[in-house]
Amino acid sequence: MSEYIVLAAAGLGVLALGIFFGFWWRKRIFESKLENIEHLSQKMIEEAQRDVVNIKKEATLQGQDIIFQMKAACDKELLEKKREQKRQEDRLTQKEEHYERRAEQLAQREAAVARQEADQAKAEKKNQGRAEELTQVISAHQAALERAASLSAAEAKEMLLKNMEEEARHEGGKLIRLVEMETREVADKKAKEILALAVKRYAGDYVAEHSISVVPLPNDEMTGRIIGREGRNIRAIEAATGVDLIIDDTPEAVILSGFSPLRREIARLSLERLISDGRIHPARIEEIVAKVTEEMEQSLKEAGEQATFDVGVHGIHPELIKTLGKLKYRTSYAQNVLQHSLEVAFLCGIMAAELGQNVKQAKRAGLLHDIGKAVDHEVEGPHGLIGADLAKRYGESPAVIHAIMAHHEDTPPETILDVLVQAADTLSGARPGARREMLETYVKRLGDLERIANSFTGISKTYAIQAGREVRIIVNSEQISDDSAAVLVNDICRKLEKEMAYPGQIKVTVIRETRAVGYAK
Repeated sequence: MSEYIVLAAAGLGVLALGIFFGFWWRKRIFESKLENIEHLSQKMIEEAQRDVVNIKKEATLQGQDIIFQMKAACDKELLEKKREQKRQEDRLTQKEEHYERRAEQLAQREAAVARQEADQAKAEKKNQGRAEELTQVISAHQAALERAASLSAAEAKEMLLKNMEEEARHEGGKLIRLVEMETREVADKKAKEILALAVKRYAGDYVAEHSISVVPLPNDEMTGRIIGREGRNIRAIEAATGVDLIIDDTPEAVILSGFSPLRREIARLSLERLISDGRIHPARIEEIVAKVTEEMEQSLKEAGEQATFDVGVHGIHPELIKTLGKLKYRTSYAQNVLQHSLEVAFLCGIMAAELGQNVKQAKRAGLLHDIGKAVDHEVEGPHGLIGADLAKRYGESPAVIHAIMAHHEDTPPETILDVLVQAADTLSGARPGARREMLETYVKRLGDLERIANSFTGISKTYAIQAGREVRIIVNSEQISDDSAAVLVNDICRKLEKEMAYPGQIKVTVIRETRAVGYAK
C-alpha cells in the first residue's frame, strides 16, 4: 500500500515537473517569437522610412521636371506670339506705305483729270464757235441752192423721195415678175423636193405603224383562197375597201396598207369575217364589205354619241355627231384626235367654270374644235375653217363657230371662249407624251427651237409653244426695224429648215413693239 502511495506521489511530482517544464519551454518560445516579431517590425519600419525618403526624392525630381517643361512651353509660346506680332506689325507697315502711295497716285490723277476737264471745256468753246460758223455757211449755201433751183429744201426732199419711191416700185415690179417666171419654171421641181423632204422627215416606223394593219390567217391554204383564181378575190377586196392587200413571205398573215384608218378598219373586219365564214368570192366580198361599212357607220355614230354623253353636251346635229365619231380613227402627231377633243372639252369646261363663263358652251366648243380634221382630206383649207363651215351648216351658235375658226388663229380671237379653246388645245397637245414623243426628245426640240432663234442679234425673248409647232420671238425695237423683222423671220425659217428635222411645219412669229413709260409723281 505504501509502495503505491510512493509511486503515486512520484508520478505526481514528475507530472508537476513536466507541466512546469512545459510552461517554461512555451514561454521561451513565445519570447523568442516576440523578439523576432519586434526585430521584423523594426526592419519593416526602417525600410518604409527609406522608401518614403526615396518617393519624396522622386516626386521632387518629377515636379522639378514638369515645372521645367511648362516653363519651356511658355517661353516657346511667348516667342511665337512675339514673332506673330512682329509679322503683323510688318504687314501694317506695308499697308500704310501702300495706302500712302495710292493716295499720292489718286492726287496725281485728280490733278490730271482737272487739267483734262479744263482743256475739254476750252475745246468745246472753240468747237461751238466753229459749229456756229459752219451752220451759217451751210445756211448760206442752202439759200443759194434754193434760189438757183427755185425750190425749198422740203420741196426738194419730197421730190427726191418721190422719185426714189417710183424707181423702187418699178424695180420691185420687175423683180416680182422675174421671180414669178422663175417660180413657174421650178415649181414642179420644188414640189417634188418638198414631198421628198416631208417623206424623209417622217420616221419609217411611224409610217408603218399608222398605215398598215395585219390580219392573221389560220393556215397557209387560206392565203390561196384569199388570192383566188387568177387573183380575182384579192382584186375584189381591194376594189371594195380601197386598201391594198400585201401577201408576201410573212407566214399566215395578210397586210392591209392604206393611209385611211377608217378604210383599213373596214377592210380588216371584212377580211376577218370572210375568213371565219369560209365563203370567199367576189359577190360575197361585196356583201360583207357593204354590211361592215353599214355597221361602221353605226359604230361611228355611237362613238360620237358616247363622246357627247361623256362631256355632257346635248343637242348636236346627228350628222355632226357622226362626223365627230370619225375622229376616233384620226390621229395627229400620233395623238388620237377624238381623245384629244375630249381632253380639250374638259379643260375648257374647268377653265370656264373658274372664270364664271358658260361651261356648257365652252365644253361644246372644245369638243368640236377639231371637227374639221374628220374631212380635211376631202375639203381644201385649214381644218379650223373647215370645222367652222361644218358647225355653221349644222346650226351651231356663232360663238362656237368663231372659237373653232380661231383656235389656230386662222382668224383673230375676239372672245374669252376663243382664248379658252386655244389654251385648252395647247395644253392637250403640248403635254409631254401626248403626241408620242419621249420627254427628252420633246424638251430637246423646244430647246433647239429657242437656241436657234436666240442665235440672231436683236432678240429679246424667245418662246417655243404649241408642242414646238410655233416659235414666238420678241425683238428689241431699237435694234430691229419693221423691215428688218420681215427679213429676220425668213432667216430664222431657213436656219430651222437647215438644222432641224420635224414633222409638219413650224410657225415663226416675230413681235416688235415700242413702249413709252412715264411716272407721275
